[in-house]
Amino acid sequence: MKILITGANGMLAKEVKEKFAKGNDITATDVSELDITDEKAVFEFIKNLKPDYIINCAAFTAVDKAEECYELADKINGDGPTNLAKAAKASGSKLVHISTDYVFGGNLDLSKDYKEDDKKEPVTVYGKTKLHGEQGIENNMDEYYIFRTAWLYGVGGNNFVKTMTKLGSTRDEINVVSDQHGSPTYAKDLTEIIYQAIEKQIPYGIYNATNEGYTTWYDFTKEILKEQGIECKVNPVTTEEYIEMMKVTQAKRPFNSQMSKEKLEKCGIKVPDWKDGLRRYLAEERCQ
Repeated sequence: MKILITGANGMLAKEVKEKFAKGNDITATDVSELDITDEKAVFEFIKNLKPDYIINCAAFTAVDKAEECYELADKINGDGPTNLAKAAKASGSKLVHISTDYVFGGNLDLSKDYKEDDKKEPVTVYGKTKLHGEQGIENNMDEYYIFRTAWLYGVGGNNFVKTMTKLGSTRDEINVVSDQHGSPTYAKDLTEIIYQAIEKQIPYGIYNATNEGYTTWYDFTKEILKEQGIECKVNPVTTEEYIEMMKVTQAKRPFNSQMSKEKLEKCGIKVPDWKDGLRRYLAEERCQ
């Protein structure tokens, strides 16, 4: 297959390139080679390349910064995927796009998890721009996969696991938010979901795509330190307490980011547990 990967310098794109390299013709672009917000450039590039699949890993992911940079975030997260969808449709290409739990309101009761068709009510600029991107794809083509992920980490990028490892190794105690719930997701496992979806040719549409199981940032941190034998006291704090202690201004965070993977599993794609993903990530980091 001929595959175009956008956002090539990002953590996820690097995993995708590695996974799809064998037996496929890969073209990977960063913003200097293909600016997805430039509709004319996107059409020209895709018309000439004629890829079988476009895997869009380009995104504005700075959740707090997006609050001050709405126009830029919306161009990248909203207009960009829309441009790719229109160009893909015109060239007969299929599109894979990465979205987020932030398209939901994040206020669902913890006894429940979000299904793909649940009401979208983003409360942040980031979430609103990502929903714009989803809608731009849905309104302009039929042959697409949108994978909603959350709490993503992986090799080759700054991430929560690295940050907590460093803090836990250098401090006697740390404070971590305990009232946000979700699924830590290893980038390699998200890549495997994308690969399996294309390989199995599952029905087109939107899928929740995180590691299995749910936790909090507090319990995730305890697991990160435990797996590495790092002794550090971890104190649970509420989001409100954390903001007050750190004297920071934050975009609102989802209280509940729990997303059901039932739809994926019905398509024959089994998702590993988040603890398993963490162990494999730490093993890979040790080998770097």
